[in-house]
Amino acid sequence: VIDATSLGWGTRVKGFIACFAIGCLCSFLGTCLLWVPKKRLTLFAVFYTLGNIASIWSTFFLMGPMKQLKRMFEPTRLIATTVMLLCLILTLCSAFWWRKEGLALLFCILQFFALAWYSISFIPYARDAVKKCISVCLS
Repeated sequence: VIDATSLGWGTRVKGFIACFAIGCLCSFLGTCLLWVPKKRLTLFAVFYTLGNIASIWSTFFLMGPMKQLKRMFEPTRLIATTVMLLCLILTLCSAFWWRKEGLALLFCILQFFALAWYSISFIPYARDAVKKCISVCLS
């Protein structure tokens, strides 16, 4: 892991914490902006998306950017990564170009589920456990 970058471990942990904190702050700020009249869903979508992007970037500090990108596009994560990145882009398109707040909110929700599915792919057998829980709850 240390060979992946010229940054020391302490610096990389600080970078991870800073980037992750910025991501959490943006997501929290986006949620707070839901109460602002006019443009509330647009502001929420933009800040929520920026928060998710910053959170994803934070992991680049821990593993190194190239190793993280390779792991993102492994066959077991390919669909989750693709859906997550697509939803990030479509959320911003909905907010800025199409100006469809409902669509932006839908893409934020899909973004959340795709990022959660992607994140649990790093925990052994977590996806199987989630699938089993959902099947038990639905039956």
